[in-house]
Amino acid sequence: MKPKTVEEYIEDAPEAAQEKLKELRSLLRDVSPSATETLKWGKPVFESKTILYAYSAHKSHVSFIPTGPALKPFEKELSGYTVKKDSIQFTYAKPLPKELIRKIAKYRVQDVEENDAKWKY
Repeated sequence: MKPKTVEEYIEDAPEAAQEKLKELRSLLRDVSPSATETLKWGKPVFESKTILYAYSAHKSHVSFIPTGPALKPFEKELSGYTVKKDSIQFTYAKPLPKELIRKIAKYRVQDVEENDAKWKY
């Protein structure tokens, strides 16, 4: 059965992912406390005027999905990670780079609020 809430999504995720998902969720909630949390495409998302970012669990990593334009200014800092078009992968074996995630999330929120940045997924 598909999860209907973010809590169910986290509970249904692989055990190795659950702690990272909770950590990521907490970080993102701190950056955007007034954003609404919901599931879209089966993934947890935070949204205000548009989707700010999503995150998801996979077999060997969690993905943080803030869109490509929000990743661009952080290319150098992201060089040690697997970066896709709109997302970054963080393996379960290493701690999450909290400050980097926080910076990217803040950048994305500011881009949406000040420049009306859109979500393209």
